[in-house]
This record gives sequence, C-alpha cells and structure tokens, in this order.
Amino acid sequence: GEGEGGGKKPTKGELKAAAYAAKMEAKAKKEAEAAAKKAAEPPKEKKEKKEKKVVEEVVADATPPGEKKSMAGPMANSYNPMNVEAAWDLWWDKSGYYRGDENSTKPPYVIMLPPPNVTGTLHIGHALTSSVQDTIARWRRMKGFNVLWLPGTDHAGIATQVVVEKKIKKDLGITRHDMGREKFIEQVWLWKEQYASTILTQLRRLGSSLDWSREAFTMDAKLSKAVLESFLRLHREKLIYRAQRLVNWDSQLKSAVSDLEVDYITLEQPEKLSLPGWDKKVDFGLFWEWAYKVEDSDDELVIATTRPETMLGDTAVAVHPEDERYKKYHGKFCIHPITKRRMPIIQDADLVDMDFGTGAVKITPAHDPNDFVTGQKHKLEFVNILNDDGTLNASCGDRYNGMNRWSARYEVIKDLKEAGLYKGQRPNPGMRLGLSSRTKDVIEPVLKPQWWVDCKQMAADACEAVNDGRLRIIPATQKRKWFDWLENIRDWCISRQLWWGHRIPAYYCIFEGEEKVIPKGEDMDRWVVAKTQEEAQEMASAKYPGKVVTTLQDDDVLDTWFSSGLFPFSTLGWPDETKDLGAFYPNSLLETGHDILFFWVARMVMMGMKLMGQVPFSDVFLHAMVRDAHGRKMSKSLGNVIDPIDVIEGISLEKLQSRLEQGNLDPKEVQKAKDGQKRDFPQGIPECGTDALRFALCAYTSQGRDINLNVLRVEGYRHFANKLWNATKFALSHLQSYSPGPLPPPSSLSTHDRWLLHKLQVTISDADAGMADFDFAKATTAIYAFFLYDVCDVYLEVSKPVFDSKGTPAAASSQAVLHHCLEGGFRLLHPFMPFVTEELWQRLARSEGDPDSIMVADYPKADASRSDPEAETLIKQMQEVVSVCRSMRDSYGIKPNLRPVMYVRCRDDKGLSAAKDQSNNIQTLAKAEAVRVVGMGDEVEKGCGMRPVGDWAEVHMVLRGLLDLDAEIAKINKSIESKTKEVAKIQDQMDGPSWAKVPDNVKAATTAKKESAEVEVEALKKALASFEELKAQG
Repeated sequence: GEGEGGGKKPTKGELKAAAYAAKMEAKAKKEAEAAAKKAAEPPKEKKEKKEKKVVEEVVADATPPGEKKSMAGPMANSYNPMNVEAAWDLWWDKSGYYRGDENSTKPPYVIMLPPPNVTGTLHIGHALTSSVQDTIARWRRMKGFNVLWLPGTDHAGIATQVVVEKKIKKDLGITRHDMGREKFIEQVWLWKEQYASTILTQLRRLGSSLDWSREAFTMDAKLSKAVLESFLRLHREKLIYRAQRLVNWDSQLKSAVSDLEVDYITLEQPEKLSLPGWDKKVDFGLFWEWAYKVEDSDDELVIATTRPETMLGDTAVAVHPEDERYKKYHGKFCIHPITKRRMPIIQDADLVDMDFGTGAVKITPAHDPNDFVTGQKHKLEFVNILNDDGTLNASCGDRYNGMNRWSARYEVIKDLKEAGLYKGQRPNPGMRLGLSSRTKDVIEPVLKPQWWVDCKQMAADACEAVNDGRLRIIPATQKRKWFDWLENIRDWCISRQLWWGHRIPAYYCIFEGEEKVIPKGEDMDRWVVAKTQEEAQEMASAKYPGKVVTTLQDDDVLDTWFSSGLFPFSTLGWPDETKDLGAFYPNSLLETGHDILFFWVARMVMMGMKLMGQVPFSDVFLHAMVRDAHGRKMSKSLGNVIDPIDVIEGISLEKLQSRLEQGNLDPKEVQKAKDGQKRDFPQGIPECGTDALRFALCAYTSQGRDINLNVLRVEGYRHFANKLWNATKFALSHLQSYSPGPLPPPSSLSTHDRWLLHKLQVTISDADAGMADFDFAKATTAIYAFFLYDVCDVYLEVSKPVFDSKGTPAAASSQAVLHHCLEGGFRLLHPFMPFVTEELWQRLARSEGDPDSIMVADYPKADASRSDPEAETLIKQMQEVVSVCRSMRDSYGIKPNLRPVMYVRCRDDKGLSAAKDQSNNIQTLAKAEAVRVVGMGDEVEKGCGMRPVGDWAEVHMVLRGLLDLDAEIAKINKSIESKTKEVAKIQDQMDGPSWAKVPDNVKAATTAKKESAEVEVEALKKALASFEELKAQG
C-alpha cells in the first residue's frame, strides 16, 4: 500500500514543492511566535536607568545575629541586595533549617560539598558548585526530603605545607627542617585555625544552606580514624603494597606529586625556559643526537633524546628485531662514554619504530615510563641518577656527583663533543613537557620505593556500577571518559614526601646493631602496618622471634586524595556504626566539576564500593568550567579572573587594577592584565548581589557546555530582582485588605485570571522537570518568563483597571489570583534566589498554619484543574493584536501620550468572540482611546492605518491628525509590492509541471498560504485607498 512511509519515492519536483510549503508554514509560525513574544515584551523604556538616578538613602539592617528580620517597616522604594541579603542566613541556621535529622522518617537526600582546600579563598568555580548544590538542596527540602548537605575542608597537604614553609621562612628565617617535624606541624595547625574559616565564611555569603553542625576537616580525629582503618584493611587484603616504581618527582618540593598536579605544556618550537632554583634559562623542544660505540669495534649506534642529562642513567640501547641495519649487533654491547657501563643492545618490537629517527633508542629504565616497562621486560639494570633536590648523585661518577641537572645537560654535551660522539641537535615540534602545578619545576620520573594501591579490581567494579545503572553519570557524554580511564587504570602511588598530612601507618623493622634509619636499599619484607607504634613493635617481635628489633615509622604522608576518597562515609563516622552512617549512607548526589572526575569521583566510588560494599552515591552531576565572556579560561595574567564577592558587592576598575599591582604577577603581565580588565570592565563590576549571581550561574548551566560568564548578564538578573521587588510593592498596595483563602472557581474568573493560573501550572511543571533532570537552564527560563512576561508585563498591567474598581467581585477575584501566583512563584524561585524570595514572601499575607520560612514551605505542585488552554489561546490572540498595535504606533511615530481609537476587524466568529473578550485588555496594553471590535462586513472610519493580525484579523488605527500621510502611503505601496511578489511566487509554484505530484496536505497548506497573502493584499489596497481619500479630504 501507499500509506504513510510507504509507496513510491517522491520526485524532485514533489520534494521541492513540499519543502517550499513547509518553509512557508514554518515562516508563518515563526512570525506568529515573534508577534506573541513581542507582545509579551515591555515597550522600550528606560526604567532601569531611572533606578540609578534616584538615590535612596539605604539604612543598614540592624537585625541581631540569628534573629528573624522584621517586616514591620515599609518596603524600600527599590531593591537593595545588601540589605535584602542581611540576617536571613543566620536565622535560617539558628532555626535548624540547615540540619539533616538522623532520626527523621522522611526520605534522605545527601550531598557532600567537595571540600575546598583549607588554604583557599572563594573563586567563581566554588560559587558555581555552591549555587548549583544549594539550589538542589533547597528544592529537595521543599519537596519533603530530609536533606543533609555536609560541609568540610581538605587539609591540602602540598598547598598548605608550601604556604606555611614560606611563612616561617619570612617570619623566622628558618626552614621546616630547622624547626623539626612536631613543631612544624604545630605551626600548620595554628595557621589552619587562623585561616581555615575564610572560605566557609565566604560560602555563607552565597546563602549556602550547609549543615554547619557537621562541618568536617580531613585531618580531624574522626576522619583520621577512617583513614587509618582504610589503610589497614586495604593492606590486609594486599591491595596496598610497597614497591619501587616511577613517580612524578618535584625537585623543589622534594616530593612525589599526583598526575593531577602535573600541567603539560606543548612546545611547537625550541624555547629557553626559566625554572625555579636555577638562574639560567634552559633549552627545551630539541632532539640532541650522539653515538654510542659498539664494544670492541669502531661501529656506532646513533640515538636522540630530549633530555641529554638522563644519558648518565642509560643501561641499554634498543633496536627493532627486524631492522636489517642492526641485526649484526644482536647480542652485543655498547660502552657508555662517561660511566663506562656495558649496555646490552636489546631487540624490542613494542618500543622501537624502525622508521623513526635512526631506529636506535637509548633506554633509561629509572627515569622514563616506557623505558621502565622495557627494563622490567628485559631485566635491565635500573640506575637512579637524581638526588631528591634535582642534583645528580654518585651513580653518575665523581665529575657529575652533586651537579645540578640543568648544568649537567650542557656538561654532557660538552663531554660528548670532546669524545667526538656528538652529532648535533634538531627541533622537536609538539614536544610535551610536564611542569609541577605547584612550583612550575620540570617533573622528573624517578624510581622510588613507595606505597601503592592496586586499583584493577576496584576500577572494574566501578565500571560495572555505571554499566548496570547503580551509578548514573550526568551528562552521559562523560561516561566514555570514565570507562577510558578506569579500563586503563594504573596502580596509584599514595606516598607523599611531606610532613603535613596523614602519616602512613607503616613501620620498618631495624635489627640490633643497624643504623636507626630506613636505608635507601630497603628490604621490602621488613615493613609492618599497624594502628600504633606499640602494635607495630609487637608485630615486629612476632615476625622476627629471637631477634632484638625496633620499629621506625615511615616519614611519608598519604596523598591528599586518599582521605578525600573516603569523604562520603568518613564524615558520617565510619568505621564506627553511627546513626549518621545508617541514616545518610549511601549519599544521593555528587556534584562537582568534570575536571576531577578521575582524581576524586572515581576514587570515592572505588573506595566506597570496596570498604562499604555499595556505591557512595547514585548520581554524579558534572558541571562545566566557568570561562570569561569571550570563552577564554580565567587566568590572572589575562586580568579576567572574576571574584564572586566582587560581583556580589561591586568594585571599581581602579580597585580591580590596584589588586593586580599587589599580586605576584610578573610586571610585564600586569599591564596585559590591566588592559584586559579595562576592556572587559570599563566601569568596574556593578553591585549585583548574591541572588543575581546564583541565578545567573544556574541559568548558564546547560549540561556539558562551558559557561562563558558575562557580568552584564548577572546585572540583568539584578534588574530582574528589582522588577520582582517593584511588582510586589505594587501588588501589596492592592492586597492590603486581602486575607488568603481558597481560590474562586474558574467559572467566576476573568479570562486573564484563568490564564495566569494556567501559566503558573505550566511553569511549575517546567521548573520541577528541569530540576529533576539537572536542566537548570530550563527551570530558570520558565520561572523568569513567568514573572517577567506573564505577571509583570501582562497580568499586572491588565489588572490595574480591575483593582481601581475597588470592592467589585472582579477585584476580589484578581486579589486572590495575584496573591496565589506571587506566593507560588516565590516558592518556585526560592531555590535559585533564596534571599529576595524570603524577604518578599514574608511580606505577603499569611494563612494560619503556614510555615515560618519559605525555605521549609512546600514546593508548588501543578494543579490540573487550573489548566486552561482556552484562556491561553485567547490571551495569545490578544497579545498578537497588541503586538501589531505597538508595531503600528512605533512605525507611525505616534507619541506615548497620544491614544488613538482602534478597530479590530475579525474574519470569522471565533476571532470576533476572542477580540470582544479581550477588548478591554487590548485597550489597556495598546494604550488606545477605545477599541471597537467589528466583523469583516462592518465599516471602519476612513483614514485608518491598517495592519493584518496573522490571517484572522486586521487592526485599523484612526490616524486623522496623527501622522504624515505621504510617508504612510509610500510604506503601504511598498507592502503591497512585497505581498504581490509573494503571491506571484506561490502561483508560479502551483503552475509548475510538478504541482500535480505534490501531496494533498502540502497542496492545501500552500493554497491556504496564497489565499491568506491575497487577502492581505486586498486589505492593504483598501487601506491605501482610505489614506489617499483621507489625503484628498485635506
């Protein structure tokens, strides 16, 4: 058969005709939508600028801390964020609204705040995290959940130790080694007590409804107990083990660092770089080439490297087994020209590409990840050439022992030249260089005995949890990265050569007569892992019966991510069986930036599943990165870093620039940064307030997209808050006598009352669905449009005449509808804008039994009985008419104080009924003297301007004495010409040879479009005749 989707393939002509008809249909729909949108937009006026000109004296809020703010006084004339945001946070907290109740029978909803570094201050990324999480927490509370949103800070081992080391060097002129471990750790704790609260205080500024009674710190006793227990358990299961492997070594910190703390730069051409601890610039981005002589021969193998100094640790040369050039050297040796080491010539098809370079590769197993694997495979010698401070050690011979590695780079070349082995250098475009994110020093792969976590099975379990749906990653596009990383996971080095952190509970056994230090060539079997020194001593004595043995604890501490990985349950009291653990584990949501998906999120999942037997949370929501308005990454040198507090409070350009001078930027970078600031913030940053910043950050949050933050958009939401303020102030002036009660039945309400209630139901559904899907842009768009376009721009305007008729049933009905929609709208908006909604909600009349705060009020539920598509259609038609009326006023240049008479002439009874129903509203919004609704057979006054309203009506505006007739006649002639061309174009299509093959539905749509255009042409001709007649009348 030839039903839908079956039958013959349409011809090109049919497709072309169908495409044209579809295009015409889409255009008509777009024009109608644009007309409706235009009607919903306020006429262009400069209200907001007025706000700046009227300077109102702002009286600082005097509410005692923790007390409820009084609403007894009159509302200020305009919205002032600082005043509105004062006092509410401390009252909410004191009232217990932030606290998760471990005894509650409500369903739990648990979020852990990603613990910011104890050294930190609030940046825009924290502001985004906090805004999104607090919005979710508030929404869930209002939906009836027992919410625990738990705050904490991370001890941030490396970052904190570096800060305190600099401080004691500056204040006391000594190093941590001069001070000793115990005294130094005391200094860190003192520093922590002084500065740790900074970031948490700043989070309060953002309205973060965190359960401050459960505030955690990764080094406090409860969390330290969990760290100790997890290490012991994983070690018992042989998942933590001691091994000598390559680590990322930072010679300035004298510590291993995680992959996360390595920043990679790409060098497209050779460059000289300045490096910490070295006063000369060092060459990078080059290949250096030299020859190794084959033993007992004058033959040589030429190799190339980007790190000449590492040749002192070379222990082999590799070639491809099938490379004909080198087959004669299989089984032979090269002689190292400096150390005189015999280096086997090995064959390795995995490592060597015979078509790259010379096809011969130097092997440094102790200082290169690929060479390390090759060294294990071929049982090569591993020679570590570096001391912890980046100088060379005794393995390099007397000449190089103690020499800085960068000096050695050039000395090696010098020695090779003298030996006649050096072949030259060439560029290495695209070279990647790893730098420490902490010190900017070049990271060295170094062989060290460290503690490692075997991640293979835990990673497989974490993959399975995502595959079977126990763990949902949002947006789903991040799942591929999850699998890519976990399926190729390497074991995790958890040793850090620091003093600040959780000291590793491992003890080395030292026999009588041995020096009481852990030797460099340690015996891996001599380690015992225990809770205490006493327990370690007992274990050592039992392990080596009959020997006199003492134990010495490992100096190293655990990687910070190890304790962070336990956060979802260590904060709840694990390993103890606490009430909190029973009530709040597993958590519900982990929300964070996608940049720490592996380093933190994956480790929490692995540790939670291993130690707790279940995933630590069911949802992972990964927000995007915040960039500047131009899409650039924020950096101090570009001058585009935005401090959230500056957006909340406002700051002048002068103050922004003075901060740059006080910072630690290179003087050359300061000017560049200043230029960037001047370009982006020529007037500084305006005071926007917390609510506007939160709303903007959530409105920007579309899944998977980076956020290009434009401060002007944030300021736009401050104006939105001002609009809410003014609308509420106006509404309250008409609600003074109103006592909340049940809404009147729909049958007793006007169309616009029913319409607003209908729009509220649509907004509730959209906002709730957006929140449930983590689609915050959908929720904010719906709520913003409801308040701005529906309440402010339409309902309040059309209700003014109704409210003026005090005491009438219509006025009473509109009071009930307005109160209901403002109160419900504020509850919808509260999770995004907590402060202004609380302040305005408190000013509305209350019903008996209402909660004390909007924060603990119920989130609105859509009421199907108030859904009213008919009212929506009528108001939409009214808006179309109003849009045309406003457009006519604009194009005719009619001044705002003039109120012309208007006719709405309708083409059918349905349109006639709609226009009559809405004639008063049209008159109000179009600023008309009168609106007369007539049928097509009825006459209108002569000398009217005319515009069609879609294909269902015409607006005729009486223009006698209001405009330049010659100019109007020219405009109508132009419109007639345009519409006549449109009709001719459609007629050509219909006269074409392929028209007969066009599907019937497309034919009908095209014919209707042509007829509609013809009707418009006739109407325009009538209008032209009317103008010409008006002109002739003089």
